[in-house]
Amino acid sequence: MPYDVVIRDGTVVDGSGLGSFRADVGILGDRIAFVGRIREKGVSEIDADGHAVTPGFVDGHTHMDAQVFWDASGANSCWHGVTSAVMGNCGFTLAPVKPEERALVVRNLERAEDIDPTALALGIDWNFETFPEYLDAVDRLPKGINFAANVGHSALRTWAMGERAFTEEATDDDLALMKGQLEASIRAGAIGFSTSRSEHHETSDNRPVASRLASWDEVVQLVNVMGDLGAGIFEGADGGMSATDPDARELSLGRMMALAAESQVPMTFGLVATREAGHLLDFLDDAAAVGGRVIAQTHCRGISVLLSLKTRLPFDLIPAWGELRSKPVEEQLAILRNPDTRQHFVDAAINADYGQWTGVGAQARPPDFEGIRVYVNGLPPNPSVADVARQRGIHPAEVMIDLCVESDGDQLFIQPSRYPQDEEMLLRALRHPRAVMTFSDSGAHLSQISDSSIHTHLLGHWVRDRQEFTLEEAVKMITLAPALAWGFTDRGLLREGMAADINIFDPATVGPAVPELVNDLPGGGRRLEQRSHGFLATLVGGQVTVDHGRPTGNTPGRLLRNRVA
Repeated sequence: MPYDVVIRDGTVVDGSGLGSFRADVGILGDRIAFVGRIREKGVSEIDADGHAVTPGFVDGHTHMDAQVFWDASGANSCWHGVTSAVMGNCGFTLAPVKPEERALVVRNLERAEDIDPTALALGIDWNFETFPEYLDAVDRLPKGINFAANVGHSALRTWAMGERAFTEEATDDDLALMKGQLEASIRAGAIGFSTSRSEHHETSDNRPVASRLASWDEVVQLVNVMGDLGAGIFEGADGGMSATDPDARELSLGRMMALAAESQVPMTFGLVATREAGHLLDFLDDAAAVGGRVIAQTHCRGISVLLSLKTRLPFDLIPAWGELRSKPVEEQLAILRNPDTRQHFVDAAINADYGQWTGVGAQARPPDFEGIRVYVNGLPPNPSVADVARQRGIHPAEVMIDLCVESDGDQLFIQPSRYPQDEEMLLRALRHPRAVMTFSDSGAHLSQISDSSIHTHLLGHWVRDRQEFTLEEAVKMITLAPALAWGFTDRGLLREGMAADINIFDPATVGPAVPELVNDLPGGGRRLEQRSHGFLATLVGGQVTVDHGRPTGNTPGRLLRNRVA
């Protein structure tokens, strides 16, 4: 029987971390059938000479729950080699949801995750109420990548409690409803349960998202539902784990460790590698010592917000800019180009007193001109605004305004979050055996953050440019390691019998492109699109889904259900 596809003469980096080797890869249906020298011709052939052939990348932290309904391609993840993604993190999901209370789900999502409410209203076929029904709806959709889904605590609470979910602790009856729905969801194939207790997660009406109102006992009882079933992973965003108050931090870490050990449910959380984050890496080992399994999700660069005239700027915080920023972009540009009207806004930007910043998450924040980078290259280095100001001999605030005007409002700036990552700690986290490089947030913060590119950033920056990792080490970090963490037993390795999710790229050129703003959300909403360089092809289930950076229209992606289902 001839192979459906033969990938010929590539350098196989199989995801194991072992040394690469030159070989062909034969595919039958949606499975890898053979890795080695193949003499017979395949029905379809791909010449991979000079390219790495790797398993598809696995992303354990996305928010594609809504986007999957209107975007079959899985952008931006698909441009960066991601073939399997876990959605429903931080407690945010579309289900369970009662038809008359969908606005409560939207309230949880639109500010905390910057998901356009118009897109949510127009782009989703709300043909589900329970989470098992949501899974079936996703299963039926055409998909360019594979998806697994967590049940979100905020959605679970609002389904069980309605408006009370934002103001009260759960009653016994409420909790019984939640536990029953969670059990049904895990039995139907949900990959896990997620929650958030982070101060950065607020609703569009300035209240904590529903999961933040839950008692710790509520969390414990829900996690133990998975423990009783022997399936599922618990993902949590708990601001207390990094609290500056040592008592609050000790409380948070202690109860997480106890829950991990007692429930025997694998747990995972996002780790921002600040200089002070060493205690979180120690916590991973401490939890293991008492019998728990905890996995940190780490980044491979500083978590940053992207700024532009067309989205948000630090100057949005200045009252004098309020009226200007309410105008259409073309009017703003005309005002800032006119010497008679421009100077007022330049002076206001230069002399601004930002006071005490009270925003959350990815909202606009006061500028640090030495830290804000002008986004001109997909990979570092990028000059700071202060660097450009010194070159031009003007104030950094004026430089930002000039660059916005010169680019017709398209110039993007990279503003680190208020917790900038420390390189030494970041490398320590990336090398930790109980940490996984993931945490892209793809599908959320659509006009604020563009971190789907962390996989190509790892390959281009840390492997090629900095040589901190070998290609084999880095590929394992984004294939086998996350596949094992989330229990995907048939992906993450390029071996016979495994799923034929495969990337073919040039290690000498792979990397992210500079993002662009596009208006293609349902209803015309704006998002950041970030493509990549260096990919010959990406295959999902044995079919080419991206060919030389262009989508093929093939949609072989699957819903990945857990082993109980």
